Formats: sequence, C-alpha cells, structure tokens
Amino acid sequence: MASFFENQQLARRNTRVLVLLYALAVVGVIIAVDVVLAAGYLYGFADLYAPKGRSPGMFALLRAVPAKIYVMGALGTAMVILAVSAWQMMQLASGGKAVADMVGARRVPTDTRDPLERRLVNVVEEMSIASGVRVPAVYVMDGEPGINAFAAGYDVSDSIVAVTRGTLETLNRDELQGVIAHEFSHILNGDMRLNIRMIGVLAGIVFIGSIGEFIMRSQRGGRDSKGAAPIFLGGLALLIIGYIGLFFARLIKAAASRQREFLADASSVQFTRNPDGIAGALDQIGA
Repeated sequence: MASFFENQQLARRNTRVLVLLYALAVVGVIIAVDVVLAAGYLYGFADLYAPKGRSPGMFALLRAVPAKIYVMGALGTAMVILAVSAWQMMQLASGGKAVADMVGARRVPTDTRDPLERRLVNVVEEMSIASGVRVPAVYVMDGEPGINAFAAGYDVSDSIVAVTRGTLETLNRDELQGVIAHEFSHILNGDMRLNIRMIGVLAGIVFIGSIGEFIMRSQRGGRDSKGAAPIFLGGLALLIIGYIGLFFARLIKAAASRQREFLADASSVQFTRNPDGIAGALDQIGA
C-alpha cells in the first residue's frame, strides 16, 4: 500500500502532466485561429492561388500564405488570451477576506467562548504548526447546516479557512482535524493560485469564441451577401474553436482539480497522522 508521501508525489506528477496538456490546449486554439486567418487570406487573394492545371493540396496552399500572417495571428491570439486571462485573474485574486465576505462568512475571534468555535480555532492552530504555514484567519458560515469547508486567498499571506456551522456541529474533533488539514494542503501547495490561473486562461479561450460571435452578429443582414458570407464563416469558425477549446480546457482543469484533492487528502494524513480523521469526515459527507 502506497504511503501518503508516495500518493503526494503521484498527485503532483499527474498535476504537472495535466497543466502541460492545458498549455497545449491553448496552443491548439492559437494554431486553429492561424488556420482560419490563413483561409481568409487565401480567399482574399484567390486569383493569385487559382489552380493551373492541377489543384494544389491544402498543405501547399497553407505554405503559400506569408509567414508574417501566421506570426501576427499567433501573437495577436496569444496577446488576447493573455490580456483577458490577466484581467480575470486580477478580479479573482482578491484576498481571502474578500471571498469570505462574499459568501457571508463571519470571522471567529481568537478568544471566542463558543465551545465549537474554540475547538475549531485550536485545530487550525495545531494544523498550522504541523504544516509549517502561518495561522490563517478563521471564518464560519452560520447559516449553512451542511458539511463544507474551503480555503481562500491568492497566497499564504492572505489566506483564510472557512467552515460551515454544520461542519462544527456534525464532525467530531478528529474528523474536523482531517478536514482542516485538507484545507491547509490547498494553502501550502498553492492550489488556490493554480485554480485562479486556470480559470483566467479559460476566460481567455472563451473570449476567442465571443469575438467570433460578435463577427457573426455584425454580418447578419449585410447588403453585400457575397462579401459577408466568408466573414460570417470566419466568425463561425472562431466561435467553434473557442468553445471546443473551452470544452477540452475544462475537462483538463477538472482532472487537475481532482489530483489536487487527492494531494490534499494525502497531506491531511501527513499533518494529522490519523487517516481515520479524513476518512470519517468523508463518510459523514457521503451520508
């Protein structure tokens, strides 16, 4: 049976592979946009590439397109994706307190006299020592009877840990310790930052599809139907590229998130040295 260290290494390795696939999905979107631009260029200069005797193959036509079309197309697409991604990340990279306020969580004072909250604060301090991470602010969602917890914040310095009231009332101390240790893994391993970056890139890919949709709408009902048709088709191609890229990027992101959950479970066992804690919490959640 694999140890928690071996499980952590496996999860980290799988995450690196998935992040590479995520980057390749973005490259695939850029290449596909380049092909659309090349097709538009060939259509605009059809007379220069009219077949003489025998029709040239598709690859021969694509090679006939000037290299600067591909370079400018790739740079332009990459800049659009990066710009939209950066904007989205700026929107999401607010401090953990902002996220807690957004979900209506209440900060637990360190000198609280509520016995359940006192136990929570003690467990957070214990897991802070075990993981070597500074003690984050602790929040409770009073109106939530279900079992749930999350860590938020772009980095360790502004991270918070929040749990629902149902978590405090349902789990025993060992189970609560397992859940909090799980969340500390997300803080320690930078999972929040990775998630924000991947969401930002998703927004960039979606924007490519939005550009295509805008082009299609602008060409509807155009007077020059002959000239509008290729532009409309180009917009349709961008829309399809954007949403196919979004589908695969979301698929890879979900798989990466799953690996980070495996890593957090393994880290929970490392920090608590009690596999029954996280196992019991998962049983309670399942029930």
